[in-house]
Amino acid sequence: MTDPAVVDSRTGSGAGAGAPEGLDLDRLAAYLAVHRPELAAAPLRARLIAGGKSNLTYLLRCGEHATERADGQAGARTDGQATGREVVLRRPPLGHVLATAHDMAREHRIISALAPTAVPVPAALLLCTDTGVIGAPFYLMEKVDGEVFRSRSQTDALTAGQRRDLTMTMVDTLADLHAVDPAAVGLADFGRPEGFLGRQVRRWARQLDQSRSRRLPGVDELRDALAGSVPEGANAGRIVHGDYRLDNLLATVDTTTATGAAPATGATTTATAAGTTAAGADGAAVEGTTAAAGPGAVSVRAVLDWEMATLGDPLADLGLLLTYWDVLGDSEAAAGNPVADGLGPRAGFPTGGELIERYARRADADVGPLHWHVALGCFKLAVICEGIHYRHTLGQTLGGGFDRIGDMVAPLVEHGLRAVREK
Repeated sequence: MTDPAVVDSRTGSGAGAGAPEGLDLDRLAAYLAVHRPELAAAPLRARLIAGGKSNLTYLLRCGEHATERADGQAGARTDGQATGREVVLRRPPLGHVLATAHDMAREHRIISALAPTAVPVPAALLLCTDTGVIGAPFYLMEKVDGEVFRSRSQTDALTAGQRRDLTMTMVDTLADLHAVDPAAVGLADFGRPEGFLGRQVRRWARQLDQSRSRRLPGVDELRDALAGSVPEGANAGRIVHGDYRLDNLLATVDTTTATGAAPATGATTTATAAGTTAAGADGAAVEGTTAAAGPGAVSVRAVLDWEMATLGDPLADLGLLLTYWDVLGDSEAAAGNPVADGLGPRAGFPTGGELIERYARRADADVGPLHWHVALGCFKLAVICEGIHYRHTLGQTLGGGFDRIGDMVAPLVEHGLRAVREK
């Protein structure tokens, strides 16, 4: 069956004729011809990559070269393999874009700065701030092979040892990020560390006010409790990802057993740098093959989605990760939800306490008032989910899985209230 979101720009208007919404291929091709001509090879094709619930991500295929066919004749390949170059494009959502959110220039800048460090990121290829090209700022990055683990159909295929290795590699990568000296990579002015935590509370309170479309019991109480108990933030001044979680990583895991047999629940494959899911027992679309070093081998190939990155207190990242892991990962609202399904102890992964212990040891850090940071993570994620829910009610979301995002707001608020009251 033909993918309706894959379009040849030679056969119709880049803004129509089945082109993926939010991307004008004709204008994009003209822009690339001037600024990155090696990426402008015709035909230019695009597909919206499902998975992300905020910024929009597309896989671009630039050109298809003539290749010898099985019958010895020259022509297009018939084995389903792309012969042109593939890159990834990121742009903001279609509507209800909140102030300070979805900043493409910040994403492009930080992955460029982190390229020479131990933190794995896709190579940045191009930044365009001219909204006249596709209707919004965007940037291009390399496609990185790997898999985004976000569903039980994927994680159920892993052994207990692989889940543990994946978890600890995720935590180690976070500690590596927090060990980077911002000044050493040209990011000394990337944020204002002093007063970071207080500003976070105020910022997400403002975002909440711009996303209100229904009654949200307890959310104002949580906001006020956070504002009245802001810790000093002795660790401030490090690079903070802002939305660090398992499904914002591209990872490779060898899903064969020690004897080389595939798990009975289904095999996993690869994803692009934007977050496609892999094939398995559920029949999801295949993007490629996983490159793994051996049975049980785990590696993080790239950290994705840097739109909220800044300089601040690294415990904010750990608190938010625990929010995904222990709050949503143990909530009935998360079951089958594309944001949290397949995460945390409920899915057979190590506990949040083990994550904290690993991080504290690897980062040589005092985790201090982590309960407050978990409460902040709950508040922040509740606001994000409410914003996505609001965009969904306005018909401004692309792809599936948005209808249940709003269900997660209430359990997040409830847990946040419990966490902020801890002593």
